Amino acid sequence: MSQRILIVGGNSEIAGATVSHLRAQGREVLATTRRADRAGADRPLLDLAQPVGNWAIPADLGAACFCAAIARLADCARNPEGSSRVNVTGTVALADRLLARGIPVLFLSTDKVFDGSRAHVPADAPLCPVSEYGRQKAAAEAALHLRMAQDAPVAILRLAKVVSPGMELVCRWLADLRAGKPVRAFHDMMMAPTPVALVAQTIERLLAELSTGIFQLTGPRDIAYSEVAVHLARRAGVDPALVEAVSAHSIDLPEGSTAANTTLDSTALSQRFGIAVPDAIEVVDALIDSCG
Repeated sequence: MSQRILIVGGNSEIAGATVSHLRAQGREVLATTRRADRAGADRPLLDLAQPVGNWAIPADLGAACFCAAIARLADCARNPEGSSRVNVTGTVALADRLLARGIPVLFLSTDKVFDGSRAHVPADAPLCPVSEYGRQKAAAEAALHLRMAQDAPVAILRLAKVVSPGMELVCRWLADLRAGKPVRAFHDMMMAPTPVALVAQTIERLLAELSTGIFQLTGPRDIAYSEVAVHLARRAGVDPALVEAVSAHSIDLPEGSTAANTTLDSTALSQRFGIAVPDAIEVVDALIDSCG
């Protein structure tokens, strides 16, 4: 792909890793920002909370990836109208403008479009969100699916928990455990962690192939946050009894925070590109190593 790639929402963790990966592959990348003080030649100013009808689409775009979102469940629950302007209205409006120019679109979505009652959910399963964030992502998916049905070059990539080297929670827990301090971890909050570098690689492959359809990428199994903390204790050589397993319901979390399952059926990416997420413990071990 010789044309430039547009990353919508360049300030996110996934976007940062993707921009670095794409540039390492020799791609020319533009990554939008909603902060005027960060705007520049390769950082176009764009706020999806504002009308996008007059936004100047950069020239010579070969594809666009939508990373921008208000993704915290609590933020969406607290302000459904404002978050929907970004997650649905602005996203779909800009996607339509790009598609009208024949620019392929990759939209990043979430496991939260499902209710978490089922493991390894197939990509074509009916959407059944329970959180406001999940409902917004499902609404955006539904709109883009209509464009896809009209042969528009649209792809959707669903993700669950994405983790990066130096993950603050893991490093803090590890430091506390090494100091002999107890940590509290939820036994009823699950994750199937996916390394951010693997997400960036997947985005690059989907954009390079100009793939269409719905793709999913999560770890192969869920692990409770309390299990992660116990594993950290063992790796640190301290008593696992320092980990106090508590319920996530002990604090005020929005609906959808404690899904029993977060895994999605990721075989399509494995079969097509050979991309597969390692086991949760292997991912956690890499995070531990990154903490120093």
